[in-house]
Amino acid sequence: MKKTLSLKQRKELLNTLKARFEKNRNRHKSYEWANIQAKLEADAGKLWSLNEMERTGGEPDVAGYDKKTGEYIFYDCSPESPKGRRNVCYDHEALEARKEHKPGNSAVGMAVAMGIEILSEEQYRELQRLGNFDAKTSSWVKTPAEVRKLGGAVFCDRRYGQVFLYHNGAESYYGGRGFRGLLRV
Repeated sequence: MKKTLSLKQRKELLNTLKARFEKNRNRHKSYEWANIQAKLEADAGKLWSLNEMERTGGEPDVAGYDKKTGEYIFYDCSPESPKGRRNVCYDHEALEARKEHKPGNSAVGMAVAMGIEILSEEQYRELQRLGNFDAKTSSWVKTPAEVRKLGGAVFCDRRYGQVFLYHNGAESYYGGRGFRGLLRV
């Protein structure tokens, strides 16, 4: 698969990201768009990954800055779990374990193909401090190895004004469960 964008696609994506950045200043009060855009324009691969986040309904936006690495962190900020990433089990192992009615993909497999990371529970909670997300859906989060080894996986959502962490079999999938990702630029 070609992992580059045309000039027109890059321009449209940058315009979309800038508009979202300006509209949601509460997520990133101290950052300047010009600095972020310069980093994005210098890395075609990261732009491609952000476009994949956008294409699948993630509405990526700047949600943090890592002072140690000098990277801006984009999170999926769509109100609900990204529509183009739902109906997926947790990982490839879970996908292969299903005997019938297999979903089309897994959360981990999609994230790798998109060049992004699945949010951890801690990152999911950080995202929730920026707004109210997943009030009607849920999102797979990185699962601890000891839980995954036993066949489980974990997901989060927001209900009753609280963020909840749950478990399910890793091979399960639902129309209202997807995953949220992050990208460091």
